[in-house]
Amino acid sequence: MRIDKYLWCIRYYKTRTIATTACKKGQVKVNNDVVKPSREVFAQDIIELRKNQINYKLKVNDIPESRIGAKLVDLYRTDITPKEQFEAQELLKYAKDYYRKKGVGRPTKKDRRDIDDFTDENE
Repeated sequence: MRIDKYLWCIRYYKTRTIATTACKKGQVKVNNDVVKPSREVFAQDIIELRKNQINYKLKVNDIPESRIGAKLVDLYRTDITPKEQFEAQELLKYAKDYYRKKGVGRPTKKDRRDIDDFTDENE
């Protein structure tokens, strides 16, 4: 089975087009090789893919006949993604919300002074 079709079948991508685009961008590796969407996948292959700033690592257990239900996904793949990837995602989420919400407006006078102090220190 093609890698793009496999990733669509096990529900990592919503459409085959999105899976194909991810392969073309170099976000999908099979056994540490960047692959084209037409690359064949076999049992025991290790797939690495980058999605939503997380580097997933999957082991292929079996090849499904067609797209499967969410409850059956674990029969066809084993998720061996390190826990640090998910922890880094949580930290990134907190870092974004730390100071100012998007669309709050222009920087205040205090914000401007802080920015000027920061840029003066780096010069």
